[in-house]
Amino acid sequence: MLIIGIAGGTGSGKTTVVNQIIKQLPTDEVCVISQDSYYNATTNLNYEERSKINFDHPRAIDFDLIVNHLKSLKSGNTIEQPVYSFVTHNRTTDTIKTHPRKVVIVEGILILNNKALRDLFDIKIFVHADTDERLVRRVRRDITERGRDIDEVLNRYQDTLKPMHQQFIEPTKNFADIIIPNNKHNTVAIDVVRTVINDRL
Repeated sequence: MLIIGIAGGTGSGKTTVVNQIIKQLPTDEVCVISQDSYYNATTNLNYEERSKINFDHPRAIDFDLIVNHLKSLKSGNTIEQPVYSFVTHNRTTDTIKTHPRKVVIVEGILILNNKALRDLFDIKIFVHADTDERLVRRVRRDITERGRDIDEVLNRYQDTLKPMHQQFIEPTKNFADIIIPNNKHNTVAIDVVRTVINDRL
């Protein structure tokens, strides 16, 4: 099993990179695990309390569960991935049955921040995009997909996302084996990653 970690700031284009990589792989040989599914369960809090959580801080992520799930997959076991709702700021009661595959891609802003998780990755990728580009993407996504208003998105970006990015995400670029500049579709970098995957397989 080849485990690939794909990190980068919010709105950097991680999902685009993931999709470009898996497009060339047989569907029965690859699975994707999103860090966003592993936010801590917060059923003990009400909605107002949950909405004040700093979701861009490593404390918000259940890294132990991600690590345990990856180890289970490596051992040939099927896992039940949590499903997280950004509308309610909480895990749902649903899970996604995820089977072991030849290639497991883990993506998320903070996945290179945790050493135990980082040590499980065979390939570590960081997707880089300019700050203004990331902000534009984040604003569009949060308004259209998550029902936020513009003031809420911009305040969260200024108060939380930007300082957390500088403190916890940008420095993890140093752990990456490959840095993909994603201001435009970087087909050369994607082809290099695909070649490495095919060589390992």
